Amino acid sequence: MNKWDKRFMELTYAVAEWSSCYKANRHVGAIIVKDNRILTTGYNGAPQGVQTCRDKGECMREKLGIASGTRHELCYAVHAEQNAILQAARLGVSLKGATLYCTHQPCVICAKMIINSGITRIVYKEGYPDEFSMQLLNQAGVQVDAYDKL
Repeated sequence: MNKWDKRFMELTYAVAEWSSCYKANRHVGAIIVKDNRILTTGYNGAPQGVQTCRDKGECMREKLGIASGTRHELCYAVHAEQNAILQAARLGVSLKGATLYCTHQPCVICAKMIINSGITRIVYKEGYPDEFSMQLLNQAGVQVDAYDKL
């Protein structure tokens, strides 16, 4: 592991604290970097103008009994990786050849966005129950590194 991987992974946890997710154990942070420079950040939370789960005082997924890693569309939150990619689009920042650091392994929806955005490497710390996302990333040639194995 190099010093930059360590620095950026530490920052993902700081960004995760900004999450508006009701469940503290699901706070996710992401940072997209190129040439050791931060391009964008993202955390999981409700879209702009939509009341957050924290404000509502409940998690819709928990209330409906939806298992982690399934039915992503039934959640108010936009994933951290998605928010980081969307921020780049809003600001006109190219992600081609960039690295995404994330507290958690991306889900399949995030994986598709990562692939099409031009990100070429992912470093994540915590696992996520979505093997299909890993299959897609591998097939697309995106380098995926588990932080603990660097």
